[in-house]
Amino acid sequence: MRVIFLGTPAFAEKSLESINNSRHEVAAVVTQPDRINGRNKKITFSPVKQYALDKGIPVHQFDNVSRDGEEILRSYDADIMVTAAYGQILRQNILDICPKGIINVHASLLPEYRGSSPVQWAIIDGKKELGVTIMQTELGIDTGDMILADKVTLTDENSEEALEKLAVLGARLVVEALDKIEDGTAEYKKQDESKATHCRMLRKEDGKLCFDKKAEEVVDFIRGMNPWPGAYFSCEHGVIKVLKAKKADFCGAAGEILFADNKRGLVIGCDDGSVEILRIKPENGKEMDAKAYLLGKKLTVGSKISE
Repeated sequence: MRVIFLGTPAFAEKSLESINNSRHEVAAVVTQPDRINGRNKKITFSPVKQYALDKGIPVHQFDNVSRDGEEILRSYDADIMVTAAYGQILRQNILDICPKGIINVHASLLPEYRGSSPVQWAIIDGKKELGVTIMQTELGIDTGDMILADKVTLTDENSEEALEKLAVLGARLVVEALDKIEDGTAEYKKQDESKATHCRMLRKEDGKLCFDKKAEEVVDFIRGMNPWPGAYFSCEHGVIKVLKAKKADFCGAAGEILFADNKRGLVIGCDDGSVEILRIKPENGKEMDAKAYLLGKKLTVGSKISE
């Protein structure tokens, strides 16, 4: 089948690569407009755009694809479109372009975690199994019929590491779904609306750490927030972003600094115990081990992390 692919980040690039290496033809790629790097003012391409350019696949970028892209996309006479973390909501005029419609690679086990940032929220919620669903796209947000789904088991991965695993899974599933659609063997299953959950896009302020939770919940929160927007707390040395932590065996008041030295590390009390902070990024500093940070910076044992 002739495919138009819409996607932007590294998660989507894996699916694009998989389709391009399959029996299907990628006629064109649509990705979000280029960004300007805030530090050096250089223009950066999305991973999807870079892959398409490297492979000689036509690339289109629209501020609003539903408003500006219909005529161009129709010109490719494609059989189907595939979306994966594209970043724009599609209107009916785009949904109606291809005879076989649009399918989406969604990084959750639908109907759970419809919407933005499903992987981050699932990790924050303590889910041990995450998955990918290939679904038919309709006007509702991730409400279309499901075609295929599969899952992976997590250990201590953060959201970026989990997305890498799910990207590989999604890349396999999307080609399998395309094959079934072309062969006429695809089965479409309605979502159970009674089990549907929704998640919103994360904001920078969502990363503020609260230690009045169970230690495992604090660890999962840190995993889910890494790398963006990042879990953080404030202390006398400024804002510290926490990249990795684990449960500890000590008890103390929630938010209390129980240990802060380069031998026992940085241990902070929680509702049911404590967590040891393993990796951090100090304000205006580089990522480092917490114990290394404590060689040069002192935190007051017995003080409490400010809320």
